[in-house]
Amino acid sequence: MPVTSPIEPITASDAELRTALEDAHLPALIAALAQDTGDFSLLREDLIPDTGVVGRALGGFMPDQQVRARELAFAALVKFRDGGCVAKDTTSQADLRRLIDYVAGGETSDEYVPLLEEELAFPNEDARAPKWNKDELAPGTAFSVAVIGAGMSGIVASIRLKQAGVPFTIIEKNSGVGGTWWENTYPGARVDNANHMYSYSFAQKVDWPSHFSTQSVLQNYFNSVAEEYGLLPNIRFDTEVESATYDDKRAMWTLKLRSGGTTETLEANALISAVGQLNRPNMPDISGIGTFEGPAFHSARWDHTVDLHGKRVAVIGNGASASQLIPEVAKEAGELLVFQRTPTWYAPVPNYHDAVPAGLQWLFRHVPHYAQWYRFWLFWTSAEGLLPSARVDEGWDGDPNSIGKANDEVRGLFTGYLQGEFADRPDLLAKVVPHYAPASKRIVLDNGIWARTLKRENVQLITEHVDAITPRGVKTADGDVHEVDVIIFGTGFQASKFLTPMKVVGRAGRDLNEQWEGDARAYLGITVPDFPNLFLMYGPNTNIVVNGSIVYFSECETNYILGSIKMLLAGKHGAMDVKRDVHDAYNERVDAENMQMAWGVAEVPSWYRNAKGRTAQNWPFSLLEYWQCTRQPNPADYDFA
Repeated sequence: MPVTSPIEPITASDAELRTALEDAHLPALIAALAQDTGDFSLLREDLIPDTGVVGRALGGFMPDQQVRARELAFAALVKFRDGGCVAKDTTSQADLRRLIDYVAGGETSDEYVPLLEEELAFPNEDARAPKWNKDELAPGTAFSVAVIGAGMSGIVASIRLKQAGVPFTIIEKNSGVGGTWWENTYPGARVDNANHMYSYSFAQKVDWPSHFSTQSVLQNYFNSVAEEYGLLPNIRFDTEVESATYDDKRAMWTLKLRSGGTTETLEANALISAVGQLNRPNMPDISGIGTFEGPAFHSARWDHTVDLHGKRVAVIGNGASASQLIPEVAKEAGELLVFQRTPTWYAPVPNYHDAVPAGLQWLFRHVPHYAQWYRFWLFWTSAEGLLPSARVDEGWDGDPNSIGKANDEVRGLFTGYLQGEFADRPDLLAKVVPHYAPASKRIVLDNGIWARTLKRENVQLITEHVDAITPRGVKTADGDVHEVDVIIFGTGFQASKFLTPMKVVGRAGRDLNEQWEGDARAYLGITVPDFPNLFLMYGPNTNIVVNGSIVYFSECETNYILGSIKMLLAGKHGAMDVKRDVHDAYNERVDAENMQMAWGVAEVPSWYRNAKGRTAQNWPFSLLEYWQCTRQPNPADYDFA
């Protein structure tokens, strides 16, 4: 089944419609029906959605409103069905604005509207597709692009290159597409953004099986997109880039590739690195880590040959990946020892493991524009998410485990959740409540499974510091040696070591990693001085912490990169190099703002900061601001040759 399936006509009976409506997200459905029928009287004043915390939890409407909204939607669906299911094929800008304001729960800011139109793919099916073609813009000009990585970012970049008629080759070290969703096959692996947001704006899937899909479903989605857009012939699988070197005289990048036991070179005018931040496992610096005599592996390199059934298993770490795999391992292991260095904040998301209800899936398949408006609802209600609560209040003298009033409210909410989950186990509660501000490190979604797992009879939570790995198990600082059969390291990734182990050499023989010295920086996270025509995706300071989906950032970055290539071709330039002062001023601004955020001032260990203590990962501003920055490149920011 293709990713983007055609809408099916409605043949259901009235009773079947009512059954489907029991599962509906009503604000999005009413907006879709108003657009499809042109009947804007459906946008009633007494049914304006509530996008606040309580309203979001209830799907936008209070219980009494839900009854009225369901009847309204039912009547509109019957009329639409009986009229032959013919949706209006045009929507005016004024009407679209009415719809946006309705679903947003009130009048939206004018500056947001162009972004929201793109998210809705309005007025075209793919509003972000390039509006130019290489052969028309620069006929006869030889220009090619090498894309490193066939994960989520590499796929969208390649789709846009193909649409613009720019020749490209994708180099992928794995045997299939998907990046992190190809590599992370540990039990329990799933996304922590709702699927309709963690997917491309132009390739909306209407049959997601779960609200937050598992690894295999996501990998299949990205593979299906790559197939649907004809990318697979352009991908060189099982091939790793050992080095990329820039030739200033020829304005060309030369890549040294290794596939199996052979090496070769590939030349390209531009280089897109889509290797991401979370692709190299981080093995902790623990004494004796290689001495354990049993199976030991990292969660990102799961050893499926190891049978955990009935075994005594140690999991070191309790961050995002570990929190997902630990409940699954607990079901198999005879005994599970969880070694926790720092407790994690858990956000209550009751439907985190739930299937998408059948009625909602039916409506997605049969009501035009419904999936887009549902995605819009998710985007709008999480666009800035908890961002204000992650910002430091100057002079804050409240609870020392928070950094401001809004942050303290979140801390109280999360603490109350943990207190409720562990009310019957005060011994565990004392261990699981963090003593740092929420958003200082990654927040993990939970539907109660964490508490249920830690309270199992076969699970122990150990908070003593891990002192060493021994041939028989794990030694803690109190001198105890915990003998185990298997050790699993759920210790994250080398997020700060961008582009490693690849060697990237720019102008005058400058080695990029030597230039960064462990402190990666880039303009907009995309371009670096003295490395012309090199474009990074999910580069420094483009990680989002409490708002939105990284897919959104990848689409923004792709838009900027395609705009840059267009500038090169239209201006008959061989190279573009970001100006040092532009790059430095941007990074100073980002650094200053990050120091106003929980993750910037926190002392708790986190992958958000590099070895030098700087926040090299996170974007501290709004999603709107990144979209505005990447909407089109400014020629004044670059030197051209």
